[in-house]
Amino acid sequence: MFKQRSISPEQALQKLRHYCGYQERCHQEVKEKLYAFGLRKADVENAVATLIEEDRLNEERFAIQFAGGRFRLKNWGKIKIRYELRQKKVSEYCIERALAAIDEDDYVQTLNGEAVHKWETLEEVTDLFSRRKKLHDYLLQKGFESDKIRAAIATIEAAGTPRGTADSPLGTAGTV
Repeated sequence: MFKQRSISPEQALQKLRHYCGYQERCHQEVKEKLYAFGLRKADVENAVATLIEEDRLNEERFAIQFAGGRFRLKNWGKIKIRYELRQKKVSEYCIERALAAIDEDDYVQTLNGEAVHKWETLEEVTDLFSRRKKLHDYLLQKGFESDKIRAAIATIEAAGTPRGTADSPLGTAGTV
């Protein structure tokens, strides 16, 4: 069996400086790394405090970078971003700051873009109710808010065919 060799706190701190310099990290990731090096709790807390003092570890900066990246690259909604940040044990204050940094116009535009793209891929689904349900479930899974999803679906349906016609997805009533 292999026994993990622990390294000294100074060596661990040097490795963590490089680890935090590569990309933004949350406190939990850094603590897990330090514990994996075999350090004790007191040494871990001292190393984290040192990294914070050196401004190599900043949870608010991490949260803003994480939220922006997941939104821009993966088109995640705010609910999913909030959930993932909570999983990483980021404070509520930092989560709120990160979500506030997402531009609302870009957010709505991304939601509408995702909705239109998915709506077009669901063309083979002939039942309108099923198509709406699949689109709604997909956007919920991406982390968007239900009220905004309903508004996006209404916009798509309104743009599809004129309201009030027999072919309209909304029927002659004009409501969702």
